[in-house]
Amino acid sequence: MSDRTSTPVGDLARRGFTDVVRAAGLVDFVQEYHPSGPGRDWLALVADAADPDLALQGLATIHESAPALMAEVFASRGWLGRVVAVLGGSRALNEYARVHPDDLRVLSDEQIDGQGRDVAHRVGAVLGVPDGPDGLVLDDPEAADLLRRANRRELLRIAARDLSHPQPASVVDRVAGELTELADAVMGYALAIARGQVPGAATARLAIVALGKCGARELNYLSDVDVLYVAEPASPDVTVEAALHVAEKVAAASARVCSAHTTAGTIWQVDAALRPDGKHGPLVRTLASHRSYYEKWAKNWEFQAMLKARPMAGDQELGQAFCDMVSPLVWQVGGQPNFMSDTQAMRQRVVSLIPAKERDREIKLGAGGLRDVEFSVQLLQLVHGRVDERLRIPTTLPALDALVAHGYIGRADGARLGEAYRFERVLEHREQLFRLRRTHLMPDDPGDLDRLARQVGQDSGSELWDAWRRVTREVQRLQQRVFYSPLLEAVSRLTSDELRMSPDAAADRLRALGFSDPGAALRHIGALGSGLSRTAEIQRQLMPAMLQWLSEGPNPDLGLLSFRRLSDEMGSTTWYIRALRDEGWMAERLARILSASRYIGDLLRRDPSVVQMLGRDDELVPRTRADLAESMANVVERHEDDPGRAVTAIRELRRRELFRLAAGDVLGTIDLDSLGRGLSDLAGATIDAALAVARGTEEAAGVHVPGIGVVAMGRWGGAEMSYASDADAMFVVPDDAGPEGIQVAERVLARVRDTLGAAGPEPPLWIDADLRPEGRSGPLVRTLGSHVAYYRSWSDTWESQALLRASFGAGDEELVTGLLDRLAFRRYPPGGVSAAQVAEIRRLKGRMEHERMGPERTRRNLKLGRGGLSDVEWTVQLLQLRMAGTVPALRCTGTMVALAAAQDEGLIGADDADALRCAWRLASQLRNKTMLVRGRASDQLPSDTRETASVAMLLGYEPAHASSLQDDWAKAARHAGQVVDRLFWGSR
Repeated sequence: MSDRTSTPVGDLARRGFTDVVRAAGLVDFVQEYHPSGPGRDWLALVADAADPDLALQGLATIHESAPALMAEVFASRGWLGRVVAVLGGSRALNEYARVHPDDLRVLSDEQIDGQGRDVAHRVGAVLGVPDGPDGLVLDDPEAADLLRRANRRELLRIAARDLSHPQPASVVDRVAGELTELADAVMGYALAIARGQVPGAATARLAIVALGKCGARELNYLSDVDVLYVAEPASPDVTVEAALHVAEKVAAASARVCSAHTTAGTIWQVDAALRPDGKHGPLVRTLASHRSYYEKWAKNWEFQAMLKARPMAGDQELGQAFCDMVSPLVWQVGGQPNFMSDTQAMRQRVVSLIPAKERDREIKLGAGGLRDVEFSVQLLQLVHGRVDERLRIPTTLPALDALVAHGYIGRADGARLGEAYRFERVLEHREQLFRLRRTHLMPDDPGDLDRLARQVGQDSGSELWDAWRRVTREVQRLQQRVFYSPLLEAVSRLTSDELRMSPDAAADRLRALGFSDPGAALRHIGALGSGLSRTAEIQRQLMPAMLQWLSEGPNPDLGLLSFRRLSDEMGSTTWYIRALRDEGWMAERLARILSASRYIGDLLRRDPSVVQMLGRDDELVPRTRADLAESMANVVERHEDDPGRAVTAIRELRRRELFRLAAGDVLGTIDLDSLGRGLSDLAGATIDAALAVARGTEEAAGVHVPGIGVVAMGRWGGAEMSYASDADAMFVVPDDAGPEGIQVAERVLARVRDTLGAAGPEPPLWIDADLRPEGRSGPLVRTLGSHVAYYRSWSDTWESQALLRASFGAGDEELVTGLLDRLAFRRYPPGGVSAAQVAEIRRLKGRMEHERMGPERTRRNLKLGRGGLSDVEWTVQLLQLRMAGTVPALRCTGTMVALAAAQDEGLIGADDADALRCAWRLASQLRNKTMLVRGRASDQLPSDTRETASVAMLLGYEPAHASSLQDDWAKAARHAGQVVDRLFWGSR
């Protein structure tokens, strides 16, 4: 090829080429072949390709080997555009075209549009049998490789139309249909080849039934083809055993033809794992054997797998007989008691099995991915399709259209689901097509991500990634909306008078009780009361009362779902079901907390046995620090030979104690102050135990560990922790620790922080050391003397303010107490703080609010909003900095305790103190109750009306009075803000 580079490299760079020097030479080389052709106009087509460099390289190589062919291609802009689209959009097809350039003729204007039944004839023409595969026997040893070549040529044709289409999402279903037509043809010819390889193949009738995406006519470029085999004797004189023996060989041979790798390439994998008994079952069964299995043994998911079944190849009559046999059973499964829970569990298992490193890149199986759309559509079909035959459509997008048309999904939601599904299918297709490899992952290479972005009309890889994440979030939201919507007829097994009605009447009853999704409620009720066991009988007796108690809580739907999960875990435990039956107050408590708190439901799923705490009043109060320390020490002692297991046990014990506190919070046995102290004591005991484990690990290795004191800071130091609070801390060692001792202490503390904060099944406890001297830039551990020297000479005003809430947290208490005593001069300045220091405090607070919230301080922010937690705490702390040096009563770490002391000392008026107290306590309660309701932390007053209503009911408001809560918070924040303006900002 020519090495000349007369084409300006700057122009090529602007056009999107990467290796511009090489590209310039290749442009000149190609241009030599077309001196009087379309001129440089062809370069614009190349520049528009997904990978311009790849497309140009392919063009140049093919020009060199087949110049006459390329002259024909360049004579037609349409043909050239399709060739360029393929060469730049698929590295695999680019390489194929370089080896087989003549196959590019299938992209000519005359041949490109051949579709439908012509696929089988075109594939057959390559094999020399253009009349089609039905009944054909091929014994040509070259036939399998010819079939692979024919398959690749048809992929070339399909990919060209797909890649050159201006709106690929609009044709994604058409592309999938064409790929399925190709798969049908290939399977037919693979079966013909297999017949030629197996002696006596004619003695058996064999039908290949397509399942999954193939059955639905929505294959990807590199899908596994899910199939099922049905066989019968071809004549009365052939035994069933003999026919099955031959049919199994033919089926296996046809699969090998498709999946084998040779010098001619490969086609795709044939997967028969969805057959009865899966991979452990026989590959081929008779129709009668299939019928027996599906009528007696098949699980719900197996019927769901049959929803898309259709005859694919082989004996069409036999294949249709199988589909006719299984179809009525498919459309009964939606009424099975456990259908919803089985389907949910199956979906959750799929997500849980995704490797962690791939979870955030999964287009198909990840949360908000293709499978979520497919599952949602299938659930609605299987439930409502029992009586509405208009929904019995195997393909996802047409089925979604039918659900929308007949009112089962809202038009807007259906449109968004359809758009999301098309978008994600295009991403999946493009990634599979580029290397012709089976993948469902978004690229992690920036260059590949940029290439994919070009293919779907995005400006950059980062823009594409953001667009995809928005789509997945939307799918997740919509999937949750429809996942529980169908009305199942599970209620017939219940004995309660209230629920022994027609499904419509039962739904009306549940709706009247306050269930917003009666369909989901009926499914759970049916599952809880199913069966003939004693447990099931007691559950049926309990359900009317449980439903009433659940309906009195903030979220009956959540309560019933959580109760269902708990009963699934504990139903075989005799004390559990007896306690629910015989001690009605325990069942009522369980109903109240489950309907109030997603957070508690999550804790219960980790350890259902903690429900026993609900049986006794004294179990629902915080344990003392001494009790917690003793329990933690016992846990550490039981696992002293296994540090990893010891830490796990510590975290498990912490989770049990979190359940105790949360349940007491919901049931009213624990007030706000007790909850703050309980959470703070629990954090201290947990860190103490983890510190003991880490210390023991070092000492077991012969390392001397100095004393380590953990100073509790922030809300932990003030015994005011919330459910979501980090443990703010700083660390001190004795003066004689030396550099080596400090290093050991840092190693011990790093292990403590890592093990307690690690993600896992137990709630993490984050230890935040940012309030230490010099903040994040300072050393993690200092000696006592170093601390004192720093605070004496170098500390800023904010560090003095942070010390106000410092107290003993964990570790060496004497060391911590000694440090805090020596820092009293900085915590409680004898002469108070100067005007300059007050100004500094105000500037810091203003900057913090501006950086975290912007110039507009919204009252919905419970922490940083006007009149929120930060306003109250900084106002009280300013009073302490000014006066604690001369007023000992102010030397306390809790915000409310210090506020009360300031009021008692006459430093703040009663009305002002009440305004600050009211706002702080209400904001703290709102944050805690929001965590209980949502199961996740938030500083924002909930905006979702259902969540706001739930929080309001937890705070004692009457149902339908959530607006009163919002009004009360607005009033409290406004009054507190006025006080803060005067006392903190000086009436700015």
